[in-house]
Amino acid sequence: MSAEPPSTRDRILQAAYSLFYREGFSRVSVDAIAERARLTKRTVYYHFKSKDDIAAAALGDLHRHLMPQFRKWAGPETAEPAAIVANLFKELQAWADRDTWLGSGFSRIAAELADMPGHPAKKAASSHKEAVERWLSQQLETAGLKDPALLARQIMVLIEGSMNLSLIHGNTQYIQAAGSAAAQLLAGAER
Repeated sequence: MSAEPPSTRDRILQAAYSLFYREGFSRVSVDAIAERARLTKRTVYYHFKSKDDIAAAALGDLHRHLMPQFRKWAGPETAEPAAIVANLFKELQAWADRDTWLGSGFSRIAAELADMPGHPAKKAASSHKEAVERWLSQQLETAGLKDPALLARQIMVLIEGSMNLSLIHGNTQYIQAAGSAAAQLLAGAER
């Protein structure tokens, strides 16, 4: 049984995200997206009214695919918080060790659009990061840790900061160091 080919909309979103990730939002044109998707520009505009809407939809689509992956990286939901967080940092480091890794696509586009707080893609990036933090907080709450929202926020700072420093320096040991810091945070957390 063969898999269904991606819909036209999905082809546009996949092409757009791939280009945005490699080249940056501002350097990618709708013409380039159409070419990568092997569609006409008119077809792209039939599905989306602007490049801004394409970017927001591409990030929304990515979010839907990444949250299950993120949960898988964390391991069983019944695991202890230390194991969940250790797994997350281990998987983040493995991801960052790939030759094609250029950091978080959500963070990259949000940084590029930092002066445009109302931009739909920036809102999509913020929504994704909030969802990850909320999920992490729920895991910590389920484990009975006190102040799970604060712990989740602290771990998110370690995740984001270590990914950015790894990208800047080309050294994923920042992610490993952040994982150690997260472990110390959890070890000192009260139940």
